[in-house]
Amino acid sequence: MTNSAVSPAVNCISDAVTRERLLHALYEAAELEHNLMCTYLYAAFSLRSGVEEGLSEREAETVARWRRQIMQVAVDEMGHLVAVWNITAALGGSPRFGRGNFPLDPGYLPANVVVRLAPFRPEVLQHFIFLERPHGSQEPDGAGFEPEVSFSRGARQLRLTPTGLDYVTVGAFYERLSQGIRDFVARVGEAAAFCGNPELQLSQAEIAMMQAKPVICSKTVIAAFTSIVQQGEGAPADATGSHYQKFLEIRSEYDACRAANPSFRPAFPAATNPVLRTPMHSQRVWIENPEAVAVADVANAAYGLMIRCMGCAYLIPRSSPEKAAAVDISLGLMRAFTPLAEHVARLPAGPSNPDCNAGVSFIALRDASPLLPGPSMGRFIVERLGELVAAARTLPESHRRIEMAVRQMVALEAKAHREFGTQSAPAPAAPRIADQDPSRASAPPTPTSANGVDEIEGEKLTLLYEGKKCIHARFCVTGAPTVFLANVRGPWIKPDAIDADRLVAIANSCPSGAIRYRRKDGKPDEEAPPVNLVTVREGGPYAVHAEMRLDGERGKFRATLCRCGASRNKPFCDGSHHEVGFTATGEPATQQADMLPVRDGPLAIDPQVDGPLQVRGNLEIVSGTGRVVARIVQANLCRCGGSANKPFCDGTHARIGFRSD
Repeated sequence: MTNSAVSPAVNCISDAVTRERLLHALYEAAELEHNLMCTYLYAAFSLRSGVEEGLSEREAETVARWRRQIMQVAVDEMGHLVAVWNITAALGGSPRFGRGNFPLDPGYLPANVVVRLAPFRPEVLQHFIFLERPHGSQEPDGAGFEPEVSFSRGARQLRLTPTGLDYVTVGAFYERLSQGIRDFVARVGEAAAFCGNPELQLSQAEIAMMQAKPVICSKTVIAAFTSIVQQGEGAPADATGSHYQKFLEIRSEYDACRAANPSFRPAFPAATNPVLRTPMHSQRVWIENPEAVAVADVANAAYGLMIRCMGCAYLIPRSSPEKAAAVDISLGLMRAFTPLAEHVARLPAGPSNPDCNAGVSFIALRDASPLLPGPSMGRFIVERLGELVAAARTLPESHRRIEMAVRQMVALEAKAHREFGTQSAPAPAAPRIADQDPSRASAPPTPTSANGVDEIEGEKLTLLYEGKKCIHARFCVTGAPTVFLANVRGPWIKPDAIDADRLVAIANSCPSGAIRYRRKDGKPDEEAPPVNLVTVREGGPYAVHAEMRLDGERGKFRATLCRCGASRNKPFCDGSHHEVGFTATGEPATQQADMLPVRDGPLAIDPQVDGPLQVRGNLEIVSGTGRVVARIVQANLCRCGGSANKPFCDGTHARIGFRSD
């Protein structure tokens, strides 16, 4: 995109460009993306939901679509933020996660870039269109968003200390940044410019965002900036699917809804710039209602920890599993934050503002810096999540959104304990039966049981059977009928009935992992497969064969995981797909299938609370006939049964109210 509207009098970043000057501008870019993300989320949180909140059925469908569109724009802004942070890290800087509180004070950004929290209404929507407008657009700003004062941030003379840039549109700002990168690289060279450790950046192996691409040279930087502009701020006016176009479409639909129903009010009257203490500025709304204060306080605390955890991820090299854990906890906190913020927008603000609802304030902590990697970081995260859970449990769980947030936080606390806390020692092996009564040699040995797992002792191996995981694939009773005795009462497994190597082969064919073994003859126990596979079974579960870390538990190589949404033993399949008549193809279309450089290694599978299976690691997804469906390093697999893009999640779980318990 070109832009000639920038005043030549201001100090251009391309004049004597330095690393410090570039980092200063990138910090502003990060704050800008961060702030826009918050304002879009705030407007989305204020939207009404369903006929029970005063909408007709048709209006409810329309407003639900607006919410999804605005939320997706906010997710895109998060992706832009990741791209900016990656560029910052590539230049040797430490990504900054702080920002100013709302509304931003004059001078923090150029005079015409006004940023404040406000609920969805026509003026706010017009403001979003203005912020995302391309160069040359004649779209005005929304009423009430006029700048308090007119000023210029640029300095007329060159200074060693960086100063803020003036820009007419955000797209023009990124064009200036692109030129600054080119000039800096031309002066110092590619290798010297990009001296940061690439292992500290975020990639699609840690976060499922298109913009999370490695930054290694000026070409990748310019590509990232171009992607930000084309998708969002400053995209050409006719760019299909851009943020600008999405907001224009919402405006057109809003006008049509108002024409059909002049009393149409799609949003609650949430506060503009809410604060939780007596304000010192007339542009802020004091939230006094005790319930609203309590919910907003927990939401703000979750938001603060979310930002800190994302910052931690940028200090941890990609080789450490704690990097992905920090990202997962950060994103999980966002999922907990969202229903809390929606609930706050539905509560009254208090007596000082009787015609106004409350709202979450996205409060910026004085110290938002990431924690240094190590045991202290893990301890902080575990402690803080414990505090969040304790506070969240004091909120009225009778509200559906509060209950959703508490479930998320409880799951995150458990995950943090697994990832960062002291790992509990493995349970001691169950006592073995030393001798068998010769008189009972022909009868199956009596198993010992612990934690739902039966152990059956044989001469050369111990068979383990976990009944809750069995999906009755019948490979055992058909492959070794003298070992696995069908339709008998009492003990039914005779591990010495066939050769140990044959029995091992039968056990390894059990797709659910219900049958496992420990060898006593010096030969190796089950090993990780050379290729991590997930097989999509026709009308049934996912069959996983990999070096799994399933919900934090290690040491298993086979599992069948529910994808119909009905199992009573989630995340495992229990055969409920037969009972509910689940139909889903085992032959989905081939998608991204480029060969992976590495095909084995650890595969982390984390069932998300009320959501999909998050899979991270080298993985080939194959159809029931073995055809490659996709090769990925990260994906969200549907487990509610409703996705239109099976086996991948498309967000249907949220719309149908899927529960993972």
